Amino acid sequence: MSALVPVCVNGAAGRMGRLLTAGVLGHDQLQLAAATERAGHPNLGGDVGHLCGKWHAGVALETPSPDVLERARVVIDFSLPEGTRVLVDALGGQALVVGTTGLEGADRQRLREYAERAPVVLASNFSTGVNLLLGLVKRAARLLPDYDVEIVEMHHRHKRDAPSGTALSLGRAVAIGRGQSLDALAVHGREGLVGARPDREIGFHALRGGDVAGEHTVYLAGPGERLQLGHLATSREAFAGGALRAAVWLADQPPGLYSMQDVLGLD
Repeated sequence: MSALVPVCVNGAAGRMGRLLTAGVLGHDQLQLAAATERAGHPNLGGDVGHLCGKWHAGVALETPSPDVLERARVVIDFSLPEGTRVLVDALGGQALVVGTTGLEGADRQRLREYAERAPVVLASNFSTGVNLLLGLVKRAARLLPDYDVEIVEMHHRHKRDAPSGTALSLGRAVAIGRGQSLDALAVHGREGLVGARPDREIGFHALRGGDVAGEHTVYLAGPGERLQLGHLATSREAFAGGALRAAVWLADQPPGLYSMQDVLGLD
């Protein structure tokens, strides 16, 4: 790919948005075409380059609208569920990278429908390490079908959804590895006299505090031993780097719904 790919970062005033915008500005294959944020955000109208610790005169935060988004070939969205809904309504066929967490079934259905006319990468986590972990967990669950599975995750105190999207993806990897349904087996926390643990249960536990970027551990506990598979993110740069890699890859893909596994060639 010779020409720079014009990119719009949606949710550009947020923690991930600022990091993504800075990453696009310094990327050798991407070009910042627009930076959008919801109306009423306290940083709306500020200079994006300044927010990122860089000077990039002339690019200011704007609300996502068709005329703004048409400047871009790829849109990267790490906003909130309500921000993603507004964005999808305004899109006009641009490729879309979505890292927004807490999306409900109806939101995911709208993304599947949009993917019928444009390429979309939807992932709960964009780090290379986590996506490798998903494959390891699936294999371990398949090879250890009788081991009890518990998934523990910790994130910063500002995270709004629980359990994290990555924890749920790890749970799905367990269920897929065993040919089971996560919805039928998931248990979120325990309290009181709950009785003995059912054989097939997949437990989730969410911790919140401080500035933790993301920590996930999958426990597979059997007779006389316990296997721990985990990932620790020390910085959001791991997620931003993966999202930018996805944007470059997605620019040349046909319409369809893709995962980070597709981007990395892990499937």
